[in-house]
Amino acid sequence: MSDSLSPWHHAALFARSAHAARTAVVARLRAAGCVFAEDEARLLVATADTPDTLDSMVRRRVAGLPLEHVLGWAEFCGLRIAVAPGVFVPRRRTEFLARQATALTPPGAVVVDLCCGSGAVGAALASAVSGVELHAVDFDPAAVRCARENVAAAGGRVYEGDLYGPLPETLRGRVDVLTAITPYVPSGEVGLLPREARMHESRLALDGGCDGLDVLRRVAGEAPHWLAPQGRLLVETSEHQAPQAVDILTRHGLTAHTATCHELHATVVIGGNDAGRTPTGA
Repeated sequence: MSDSLSPWHHAALFARSAHAARTAVVARLRAAGCVFAEDEARLLVATADTPDTLDSMVRRRVAGLPLEHVLGWAEFCGLRIAVAPGVFVPRRRTEFLARQATALTPPGAVVVDLCCGSGAVGAALASAVSGVELHAVDFDPAAVRCARENVAAAGGRVYEGDLYGPLPETLRGRVDVLTAITPYVPSGEVGLLPREARMHESRLALDGGCDGLDVLRRVAGEAPHWLAPQGRLLVETSEHQAPQAVDILTRHGLTAHTATCHELHATVVIGGNDAGRTPTGA
């Protein structure tokens, strides 16, 4: 009788080993105060390729590094979006903006994603709509590197710089859909954010100035010059900021309304270039 283990026995031993690893990781994560310890343990065990790698990942998570930074990716609209330490992690609520933008994006549309962070919104749009011409911008070099990786499959171009500054002039008056996850936390409230955000994400991606709407004002001010006739601007904001955000877009010549998803606690303000304003000098 052979001493070698059958494939069934190998599978059983592997399953027991994986279960033991998950149990140990769950215990460590719970002790550190992780609320979703079981879910996190499942992802960590599935991602690590060796016991040493798993131990290193768990130690970093226990030390407070966001789970997505430990894994190296975040799930967004069914996609794996690469994220790196220091880069803003795409939020689940932002999937609502991505869905709203997708519904407004025709095949072959010109799309610009400002304050793109990891490029999650642009990647989701390009994945859902065929033939999109995608351009994305962020001020943070680390975010730009992630965004380039995430939109490469769609042939997207990512620029490093301040809002519209690095965009090609040839895009003026041609943008069908303009998305912007501008920072909208008031400066005085940044200190109230969860520790993971405060300690491990760029403040530039969080701090929206005195009332949280400084960057939105700049985006809205230039938007009519970049949007095509009937083009749309979509920005994420908080529910209580939405009326003021609508007013800002309206004062810059855009029609504006609010869309809300209570399940995701998400609010999006949508502005339209319905007057068909064209760029100055065009």
